[in-house]
Amino acid sequence: MKRRPTVLARTVLARTGVVTAAVALTAGLAACSSIAKTPSAADGSGACSPKSIQAALYHKGVLTVATDKPAYPPWFENNDPANGKGYESAVAYAVAGRLGFKASQVHWVYEPFNDSYAPGPKKFDFDINEISVSAQRAQAVTFSTGYYDDDQALVALKGTPIVTRHTPADLKGYVFGDEVGSTSLAFINSQIQPTATPKVFETLNDVKQALQSHQIAALVADTPTAQYISSSEISGSVMVGQFPSSGAHFGLLFPKGDALAACADKALATLTSNGTLRRLQRQYLQVYLKVPVIKP
Repeated sequence: MKRRPTVLARTVLARTGVVTAAVALTAGLAACSSIAKTPSAADGSGACSPKSIQAALYHKGVLTVATDKPAYPPWFENNDPANGKGYESAVAYAVAGRLGFKASQVHWVYEPFNDSYAPGPKKFDFDINEISVSAQRAQAVTFSTGYYDDDQALVALKGTPIVTRHTPADLKGYVFGDEVGSTSLAFINSQIQPTATPKVFETLNDVKQALQSHQIAALVADTPTAQYISSSEISGSVMVGQFPSSGAHFGLLFPKGDALAACADKALATLTSNGTLRRLQRQYLQVYLKVPVIKP
């Protein structure tokens, strides 16, 4: 969830707002024309052909993909990103396939969520980890176009007041908590604007423990993560509902100015137009696609 990941996880986004798909694509295309590692089309096979993108790879011959651990369902299954199961794992392999990589040429590495969008060099080609696109984060990294809309949802313990009393005015009176650096925490601060300063925790597990021990009234996470937490991880909890969508989305995260992002955009455009992304959403996220909306 996280961060997170990210519910609702990880909708109006982070502190400075969402970077639209068009902006992300423009940035990626600009990078393709200006940086040294831009894939070359000199071989005549196209700027995004397997041969042309080798110079842009972290390790030639393989696509290095990062995510956090543990890797939560429904984004990954059995805490194993390399098995191709779970929505984000499947999307990563689908993008890799469009870029000309076999599954055996995809190499997974661990990258803590908060480190992924921090300034500085990266040890991966892209990170896929429910990372919501925001203008603030885009100052340090480059994002692809979106592969999933990032709606935020509310999780609380059954029988507590917030489950039945959650008008905008009601929500301001509760104590919330979330993971440091997450868009869910940013959503709490910018959209709910509670009277009490939200409590900040280092990990999602810490947030869940705080809810279980009644240190906080509720947490916010992206809808699939919130659903998973309430149904499988915190006994006696419930997903109260999700907030109205704002158009926020998850994007693949690349090192700043990485030319490979433009090629990923082309891959995602094809995966969208040919129905692959929608099919994968139905396969892994169907239960999360119709969730009651918390009315404003």
